[in-house]
Amino acid sequence: MPWFRAIEFVVLCTLVWTPQLALAAAFTPDSPDMGAAKREGTVTWYTSTPVEAAQKIGKLFEEQTGIKVQLFRSGGSSVLRRFQQEIDARKTVADVLTVSDTAAMSVLIKRDLLVPFRPKHFEKVPAEAKDPQGRYIAQRLNLVVMIARADKGLDMPKNWTDLTDAKYKGKMVMPDPSFTANQLVTVGTLSRKYGWGFYEKLQANNIMIVQGNQQVSDTLKSGERLLAAAGSDSYAWNDREDGHKIQTIFPTDGAFVVPSPSAVIKGAPHPNAAKAFAEFMIGDVVQNLIPQEGNFAGRSDIKPPSGDPPLSKIKLIPVDYDYIEKESGAIKKKFNEIFQ
Repeated sequence: MPWFRAIEFVVLCTLVWTPQLALAAAFTPDSPDMGAAKREGTVTWYTSTPVEAAQKIGKLFEEQTGIKVQLFRSGGSSVLRRFQQEIDARKTVADVLTVSDTAAMSVLIKRDLLVPFRPKHFEKVPAEAKDPQGRYIAQRLNLVVMIARADKGLDMPKNWTDLTDAKYKGKMVMPDPSFTANQLVTVGTLSRKYGWGFYEKLQANNIMIVQGNQQVSDTLKSGERLLAAAGSDSYAWNDREDGHKIQTIFPTDGAFVVPSPSAVIKGAPHPNAAKAFAEFMIGDVVQNLIPQEGNFAGRSDIKPPSGDPPLSKIKLIPVDYDYIEKESGAIKKKFNEIFQ
């Protein structure tokens, strides 16, 4: 090769071969063995995905593949408790686990319970919402906000600390962090930011504690309480779709985005069906369904739910998942002491 051609080649490579292109070129999706998956015929899914959405996802997967989905659905903390009890008893039932608890996924990684799997579209999920080896990948992103009845003349709070005002006494409700992982993240972060005195003042304001976000939604719709001191925007979105006068309040001091990671379980009874289902979870069908259910999709190339601003336009409070993981027991214990 003439010297000038060699220089031209080097310059061209320098200009074109960026680290981003190198990363894209290096990524080759892991592919499930669909023949083996169909022979297994079943996948068992443990999840905190809202009931209707979980049922739709399971039905769509069955229609597309012929593989039956056995669904266990509950609050994130309850799902994890059952899963961990089974693992500790050396009994693996779940094939795929989906909960809104990134900190718990880190614990499962340390226990070597999750299978590295990077399916198609893995590169479209933000780095903050997945494990780089694919041991978990966000199915959706949960937005934790304040929620209120918009038809009761309520003076709307603007930030989290407004909730301690006596004018909200007897009007508030929020979920239990021992049941839902989203609330564990919220309580752990806000108690660290504002001190446990913040929750002691909420207790003095006669706040109602219910099990999970579904119960928060039901309490607001019935009018028993008018303001959710923490709740899931997806439930508020669905309630508005059903015609209820429900308002989402984005706190000026920041909302929370909590990923709902999915993981393939090591030693699962149906390992191939598990990988097929995990790939389906971040495929076009499910990712485009998620905003129609009021949630933000795990993939960054999918539009937000209709009427919601993009995440880039919402002020967010960062979450220290290492802290949540380390202190989860202490957070639940202190919360229960305050609200017993």
